[in-house]
Amino acid sequence: MTTDRARLYYSCTFLCVSFRALLESVDGHARRPGMPCWLDTRTVEMLSAELRRCREEAAPFPDLHPSLDTALSHCGLLMAQCPGALDHRRCRQHLEAIIAPLGDTTTRLASPIRREGPWQAAARRLGGWLRH
Repeated sequence: MTTDRARLYYSCTFLCVSFRALLESVDGHARRPGMPCWLDTRTVEMLSAELRRCREEAAPFPDLHPSLDTALSHCGLLMAQCPGALDHRRCRQHLEAIIAPLGDTTTRLASPIRREGPWQAAARRLGGWLRH
């Protein structure tokens, strides 16, 4: 694993664990009757900035873009509706929608990179030439 890929892997793992901790915290407040939705907005802002940085660092890895974009989108929705505008259920949905693609990203980053051999490269180049 290259250093850029490893750094991105650890950053995405940190983000996934952090959003899971927020989810557990929100779930803990949901179990108490009469308690409004609680979410530490500053923590979400910090995690959102880190998520944006990860997306920028993922520029050389186009296969990661869709999952990171999905996580960023849901993080933006969560921030737009916080604090206090969400009920526990909606907050939980947004957090889960952030965690799932981050988990997918870390799984992809942990997988070995498939390198094409000389025959696959030649077939790819030849296939492109034949189409023109």
